[in-house]
Amino acid sequence: MATLYFKLNPHLYLRDPQQTELGQKIINASVKLIDTLGFEQFTFKKLAEEIDSTEASVYRYFENKHRLLLYLVGWYWTWLEYRIDLFTSSLPTPVEKLRACIRVVATEKKFDDTVEFIDEVALHRIVVAELDKTYLTKQVDSDNREGLFGGFKLLCKKIGGWVSEVNPAYPYPQALVSTILLTAKHQVFFSEHLPSLTNLAKTSDRHGELERFLESLLFKSIS
Repeated sequence: MATLYFKLNPHLYLRDPQQTELGQKIINASVKLIDTLGFEQFTFKKLAEEIDSTEASVYRYFENKHRLLLYLVGWYWTWLEYRIDLFTSSLPTPVEKLRACIRVVATEKKFDDTVEFIDEVALHRIVVAELDKTYLTKQVDSDNREGLFGGFKLLCKKIGGWVSEVNPAYPYPQALVSTILLTAKHQVFFSEHLPSLTNLAKTSDRHGELERFLESLLFKSIS
């Protein structure tokens, strides 16, 4: 079976982990450990023990654990864009593309067997729980100058383009799209941990409710 390869910003890593067996083991184990322990408790020492290797071998791929988290989140946004492209490429109108896009964003994430070394379900949980840690930092401006948020930016630009096609007069396409993508993660987190901050916890159809909420937010804003 062919394995997907996503070209990410080379500033995210010292050596592309997708290209070696050890690199793929590092990514696989990182997702497992961060999902289990949380980012604060995750260390390269624990990672090296998990893959039966050394900390030095991990540092050959990533400068530090923050850069590794940026890589994982960047990979997630690139994978999500790939999924959105699959479901929108044959649709003729921007309205249909936006509806399909919301569906992909809101749908419960399943394992994608085209990339065997990453558990997308666990990675989604990491993005929901740890996303804010990638940019609420003192070095956010320097990280941005290096293009480390490029995956998220490209996805916002693509979806924002469809928003502008639907309503060229709408003045806030980028603000709306970035808000919707972040809101999707926050609402899932709230439903699991802070249910009084969302209505999604009141129904077993959480992802369906999320889709309807995001669709309402999007189309009522641009109508």
